[in-house]
Amino acid sequence: MMTKKMFVMLILVVSCLFASAVRAEENKIEIRTIGIPPYGIENSSSQGGIYYDLANLLAQKSGYSRNNYIYPYVRIINELKTGQTDMTIMFKYEELNEHVEYIGSLPPLRTVVIGKKGTSFTSIDSLKGKFLAYLRGANFNEDIDNDPEIIKQVTDNFGQGVKMLISGRVDGIIGPLDPILDAANTISGDVIEFGKPLVVDERTPWVQVSKESAKRLSIEKLKSAFIEIQRQGNIAAIQKEYGIERD
Repeated sequence: MMTKKMFVMLILVVSCLFASAVRAEENKIEIRTIGIPPYGIENSSSQGGIYYDLANLLAQKSGYSRNNYIYPYVRIINELKTGQTDMTIMFKYEELNEHVEYIGSLPPLRTVVIGKKGTSFTSIDSLKGKFLAYLRGANFNEDIDNDPEIIKQVTDNFGQGVKMLISGRVDGIIGPLDPILDAANTISGDVIEFGKPLVVDERTPWVQVSKESAKRLSIEKLKSAFIEIQRQGNIAAIQKEYGIERD
């Protein structure tokens, strides 16, 4: 039979366990990485990528534990608004400006439109009447986005866009050059030779934290850790691990 003393002790133990679990949860960052190689890479046995590894390093240097999962753009954007996702790395989006805190920026990426070898795009106007493979949930260039004469074929990933280009279903692919080339290199079977890319924009990836999450996470701690990562050259080192080297 449980005595009053034993009951009190049980309550104290349960309370301590609950408080410990709450503290652990408050010290954990829910990271979501965009599922675009070489930034977020997922296979049956592992996850990785430039943004994946960098976000993990930032959490570690900031003193936080983390969960980090590979998600599509659209889901991450929606979850940043509610705080279900605490942190990600991707371009700035106008619809997120009032929902996130910006921690730090990575080196800018050129957005290109690229087709098969022999295809020449000389300007945005030259894209009128063309079919472009366009990543679902992304925004790459306002003029292209708003031009109804440039036909967008929505894709779930760049690999799908490369396959559509090979089969002749689209005239070109839009996006940062690195993931397009990465997707082409991983596709078995047909080998594709690309033409000269048309640079249509230059955009900067940012570490972003949901404002809902900022109520329990230290923005200053994350910013300080990011500055330290920059100072130590960790970003360039991680990029190099995945075959990306900047001038």
